[in-house]
Amino acid sequence: MEMTGIIDLRSDTVTRPTPDMRAAMAAAEVGDDVYGEDPTVNLLERRAAEMFGREAGLFVPTGTMGNQIAIRLLTKPGQEVICESRSHILDWEMATAAVFSGCLIRAVPTVRGTLTWADIEPVIFKKGAFRAATGLIELENTANLTGGRCTTLPVMEEIWRNARDRGLPLHLDGARIFNAATALGSDVKTLTSGFDTVMFCLSKGLCAPVGSMLVGSAELMDQARIYRKALGGGMRQVGVLAAAGLIALEKMPARLHEDHANARLLAEALSQIESVDIEVDTVETNIVIFKLRGELTATELVNRLNAISTGLTFAMVGRVLTAVPRGAAPLSRFDRQMMGFITQTTVLPLRLTTRHGHTWPLPQAPSPDSIHQFASRHQAKEKGMKGKKPANPKKNATLRPWLVDVVIENLR
Repeated sequence: MEMTGIIDLRSDTVTRPTPDMRAAMAAAEVGDDVYGEDPTVNLLERRAAEMFGREAGLFVPTGTMGNQIAIRLLTKPGQEVICESRSHILDWEMATAAVFSGCLIRAVPTVRGTLTWADIEPVIFKKGAFRAATGLIELENTANLTGGRCTTLPVMEEIWRNARDRGLPLHLDGARIFNAATALGSDVKTLTSGFDTVMFCLSKGLCAPVGSMLVGSAELMDQARIYRKALGGGMRQVGVLAAAGLIALEKMPARLHEDHANARLLAEALSQIESVDIEVDTVETNIVIFKLRGELTATELVNRLNAISTGLTFAMVGRVLTAVPRGAAPLSRFDRQMMGFITQTTVLPLRLTTRHGHTWPLPQAPSPDSIHQFASRHQAKEKGMKGKKPANPKKNATLRPWLVDVVIENLR
């Protein structure tokens, strides 16, 4: 059985490039992009602009750079930028709107985490002698820190219409706009048509190793190139990255529904744990956020998991994450819940295999206690084999299988 690593659920920023991407990067035709001479970058920028119904696009190293270039393009120093209070441009972009554009963020708290016109209108201010005027309205779709929730087209259309009436430009932080399009059953051109500029990420769920895009009018993108250079984003033979970006753009949106289904499965399983407070229906895309009930704090949970991890073996076969306690100590209630969560989120049928080849087929989802008993029983049998390597060591060498007590293998 092939062991490919651990499923890392910290963020969709830890995705890896696909084999097709790696091959395209190795074969990419390149030139100097600062001179506009990299053919692969030029193709990526054209394709992004076409897909979003814009005149031009600009390849940038990061989504943060794309957002900050857009703010600089659409505002003047001393103006305010309206956004939701948990927006990426406020919390995770190092106050660059103030440093680079001279603007103040007007943060608007909302219950759902997404802005409506009713939220925006009361905080719009005209130019005057006493306070900063509104210069820009910024939306985020999906909304990262509110669990990947989507802003629907009717909500955005109302914002677009009213912003135009007041002469206010609009920017979209669309880092995960393809996730929104997948969840809403729409396309990115339709969902973004009312914005002056749109930033979206090629990394994250689309799996490119590096890069984001900014799209808008040809005039704005010409100026954006100057701001990109000012921020240190003028890259040279960067077609090796753009090649992966093209595959991310053309192929990967079709697989985002798989991430959404997995996130929902994860949320449903977590909801069965007593100490977890999660609203399953709010998991609309690929982000799962939950709170803890009772006296258990987040810090205590992390410490508890760290303590458990010293007695767990983690392995992944295909796309299945497993964890099996070592030793014969009784399972705590928390251990049973966590192991139950793991086994209930795998795809049947399964098979347990110890490091020395003892197996146990699992046509049905096993209980945590039964897995623990299996591990303990065979650990006792194998004490006399300490120091011996298992059969076929080369096959599983990437995970040093002689350190793995039990692996749950997905047989489907």
